[in-house]
Formats: sequence, C-alpha cells, structure tokens
Amino acid sequence: MTTNKNKQKKFEEIGTPKLKFREKLSYGLGDLGNGMMFDMGQIYLLKFFTDILGISAFYGGLVFLVSKIFDAFVDTGVGTYVDSRSNFGKRGKFRPFILYGTVPLAICTVVSFISPNLDQTGKVIWAFATYMLFNAAYSFVNIPYGSLSASMTVNSEDRTQLSVYRNLGSQAALFVAGIVVIPMVNHFPNHAIGYPVAVALLAIVGVILHLICYKNVKERYVIQRPKEKGMGKKAFISLLKNGAFAVLAIYTLLTIMAMFLKQSSQLYYFQYVMDAPNLVGLVSTLNFVVLIPGLFLTTLLSKKVGKKKTAIIGIIGFIICEFLNFIFFGNQMTTFLIVNTISSFFIVIPNTVTWAFIADVVEYGQWKSGIRSEGITYSSYSFTRKISQALAGFIPGLALTMIGYQPNVAQSAETLEGLKILFFLVPGIGCLIALFIFLFGYPLTDKRHKQIVKELAIREEI
Repeated sequence: MTTNKNKQKKFEEIGTPKLKFREKLSYGLGDLGNGMMFDMGQIYLLKFFTDILGISAFYGGLVFLVSKIFDAFVDTGVGTYVDSRSNFGKRGKFRPFILYGTVPLAICTVVSFISPNLDQTGKVIWAFATYMLFNAAYSFVNIPYGSLSASMTVNSEDRTQLSVYRNLGSQAALFVAGIVVIPMVNHFPNHAIGYPVAVALLAIVGVILHLICYKNVKERYVIQRPKEKGMGKKAFISLLKNGAFAVLAIYTLLTIMAMFLKQSSQLYYFQYVMDAPNLVGLVSTLNFVVLIPGLFLTTLLSKKVGKKKTAIIGIIGFIICEFLNFIFFGNQMTTFLIVNTISSFFIVIPNTVTWAFIADVVEYGQWKSGIRSEGITYSSYSFTRKISQALAGFIPGLALTMIGYQPNVAQSAETLEGLKILFFLVPGIGCLIALFIFLFGYPLTDKRHKQIVKELAIREEI
C-alpha cells in the first residue's frame, strides 16, 4: 500500500520541472513543421483561389467554411481514435501519428495549390476536394501533436515553456511563409507553377522538422485504458461538464477567428489600401522581430502573475492597438507599421499561454470525472479552432463580395473602407468580447491547477 508520505513524494517529483532544452526545442520544431504546410493555406490559398485558380471570392470563402467545419468533425474522430488506442508500443500513444502522417500531409499541401484547366464548376469542386483532403491529413498529425504536451509533463512551468517553444515554432513558420513565398512565386513567369513549387519546398522542410520532433520528445504521463464499451461517450459527456474547457473554447473561437481574419485579409489590405502588395514580407519580418521579446515577457509574466492574468494583459494590448490603427494610423505606412508591430507583440502573449491552458484543462477534467482524455479534449478544442478558422476563411470571402471587391483592378472608396473594417475593427471587437468572457468565466489559475495535480497524485491517477 502506498503511504501518504510516498504519495507526497510522488507529487513533488512530478511537480518539478524536468524537460531539457533539446526536448522543448524539438517540440517547438514540430509546430514549425505544421506551419510549413498549414500556413500556406491559411495565408495564400484564398488569394490563390480568386486570382490563380479563378473562382469567385464567395466560393473561395465557402471552400474555407465547409472544409473547416468538415475538418472540425474529423478532429473529434481522430481524437476519439487516439484516446481509444490500447497496447500501444514503444513509439507511444501520440508520436506515431507524426511519423506516419507527415509525408501524406506534405503531398496534400502541394496538391491544394495546383490549378487544373477545368470549367468553373470543375474548379470549385477541385478546390473543395483538395482542401478538404488537406485538412483531414492535417488533423491526423496535428491532433496527436497537440495532445502530446499533456503527456510530456504535468508541471506548470514546463508547460508554459512548451507553449513558448510551440509558439516560437508557429510564429517562425508565419515569418518564413510571409517572407519567402511571394518572392519564390515571382521567380516564375507563371504563378500557377510558382505556387506549387514554392509550397512543395516548404512542405519538404516541414517533413524534416516533424521527424526531428518525433525522435526527440518523450511521453511520460500516458494512461493505457482497458477496453471498455462506451468509454468515448463517457469522455465526451465529462468534457461537456468541464466548465474550464467551455470558457476556453469560446475565448479561442473569438480570438483565433480575429487572428486568422487578419491573416486572410492582409494581402488585400496591403495591395489595395496601402498600395504595397509586397508589404507582407516586411510585416512578417517585424512580427518575427518582436516574437522573442514577446515570448520572454510571456515567461516573465507567467512566473509573476500566472498564465490567466498574462493572457489578459496581452489581449488588452492587442485590442487597443487594433482600434488605434482603425481610427488614426491605418492608412499611413510608418504609423501603421509601428502600431501593427506593437499589436503583434501583444498577441504573442495570449497565443503562447493558450497551449498551456488546454493541457491544464485535461487535469481539470480528470479531477472532476476520473477520466483522462488528452485526445478527446484536444480534438474538441481543435474543433473550436477549426470553426473559428472556417469563419475566418468564409467571412473575408463574403465580405469581399459584399463590399464590391474585383480582383486585379482599382477598388472603390467603399471597398477600401470595407477592407479597413475587416482588417482592424472586426478582429478588435471579437477580442474585446473574448476578453470579458475569459476574465470572468475561466476558473483555473496556476495555484488552482497545482492543487488539482496534487490531489490527482494522492489519488494515484497520474
């Protein structure tokens, strides 16, 4: 029988930070690999659909909406399958999906940027089919990757560090995508060839980074469930009763939608409002420059005031900057770049600690229900993110149609004002609503989570 003294010792051991630099870096490189493929679609695919493939902005947006909703359901299926696995071997519960899924994902990424010579109906069908296939392939890599962090450590400081390295990888991918894709494409006189070549080169890099992640991370806290009928249903029911997850999901829906709205609309804003179609490279560079200071401040604030207050500070700073750019500075190059860079600095903070929140929610749900479900929890959280991405892909396409956007021609004054609202005001308002929901609704502080982990250790459930 385990004595209380031994249980306390176990808690102290699992609560001590233990992850080495190499493992944290390798985990972050996994998300850099994700971004080498995912960011291609999120940043460039809508413009590829409208300007290269030749479908309307409305149908381009509809492809994002339908595909992301489809993918949200794929996520839950993948999460359920991952959690239901038993008797998994030495490769672990989550890591094999990264190993075996990366090459198919790379292929699907390239295929989504191919523009066959079809009629309009055929082009729309092609866009739907290839992007839905890409999203399904991405789910089979990303859901296990995201679930992996909860099995690597239960220590709050380690989880914050994993989130820091993950966001570093994610933002580095955005930087690379923003800085190299357009110049690479412009090397080709035919952009219909340039896009798939550029995307293929980055996808190969993504495969290499996934393999580094697979090799160098370790699963430590994994429960191998016995076969039990209805366990997946029980896990979903327990998740629905998880108040921390519900608040985090709504907060994420709004904040991620805001972030991806900016990514989806920035090419249009830079080209037609700022008259600088290549500005995305400079903006991506500036965003990357402030990344390291942002990650440093995130780590410092998390230690001083905890993850929840840290996220709140970051989201407030982002909201203020978006409103300042909309009202005063968004039309003038220098002031826009200054305020937009400060905005990017602040959004690094909540985007970083978000990944630590979802790992904490796993223990919160286990503490309440007795069921530990990393895969279902993360896939359900990813479901929310995919819905937000769907809206972020559909809203620009719908908005471009509503404000009278016509590709590759000078835009009317009304269209230019509409682009400004889409790029600044809508993300700012969405994050303002998210701020109030999270501030008053999210119950988990670092202190509360530490107490929950202690109770789980005493109950011998981790």
